[in-house]
Amino acid sequence: MATAERRDPYRAFNFLLQIDGIPLGGFSEASGLTAEGDAVDYREGSDKQSNVRKLVGLRKYANITLKRGYTQDTSLWDWYIKIRNGVPDRRNVTIVLMNEARTPVLRWHAENVWINKIEGPSFKASGNEVAIESVELVHEGLIIEPGS
Repeated sequence: MATAERRDPYRAFNFLLQIDGIPLGGFSEASGLTAEGDAVDYREGSDKQSNVRKLVGLRKYANITLKRGYTQDTSLWDWYIKIRNGVPDRRNVTIVLMNEARTPVLRWHAENVWINKIEGPSFKASGNEVAIESVELVHEGLIIEPGS
């Protein structure tokens, strides 16, 4: 009797971020990899069925939220300032999931991305947490593909 190969799920902490193909690692959290659509109710007057049909409607993509520990790297703030000043600086963003050997296994590509919101850290004199910055990315499409 042949034994089935064991397939463990991938760990959520092994990921990196690329903006326009340039690795920009060091993120502690990435969320919002969501794609959904609207169903459209439709019925013709000559339909013999008394129920509506469901048609595929417009696709929607959730905003992607990224969080990372603060460093002296201001590239995300610089990108946000361009958007704020009216410069149409849209980029392509890829989030790469890696296995335990740090080999890419899956990639999520977001297209025509721009920063909608950027948030600096919260400060607390009695705490010892890492200062975290957060960005919210708006995009127009999400594609998943194998990593290798």
